[in-house]
Amino acid sequence: QVQLVESGGGLVQAGDSLRLSCAASGRTFSNYAMGWFRQAPGKGREFVAAISGSGGNTLYADSVKGRFTISRDNAKNTVYLQMNSLKPEDAAVYYCANGGLYGHSFSAIYWGKGTQVTVSS
Repeated sequence: QVQLVESGGGLVQAGDSLRLSCAASGRTFSNYAMGWFRQAPGKGREFVAAISGSGGNTLYADSVKGRFTISRDNAKNTVYLQMNSLKPEDAAVYYCANGGLYGHSFSAIYWGKGTQVTVSS
């Protein structure tokens, strides 16, 4: 069974930076693309970023382009989301997921439980 555990969330001020981590179980981590989604209270789950299994290809939502960077370390079975210049509208529960990245589309298969990011103005 695949297990994804997010960490690194917290309370920051607008303009600050934060790095989220997602540790994955299993021996086939590099076979999966990985993605980040977020969900604010009362809103639907929103795609944030995705990265291919090898780390060679990335995809970002327009709302985070230029501010967020997704990366992965397959030796550590970990994917990261570096968030810079955080805005209050970035506040949400951030979820990690594995799946497939095909062109401009990421399809999630399994989800972590999420980590809370709060951004004050």
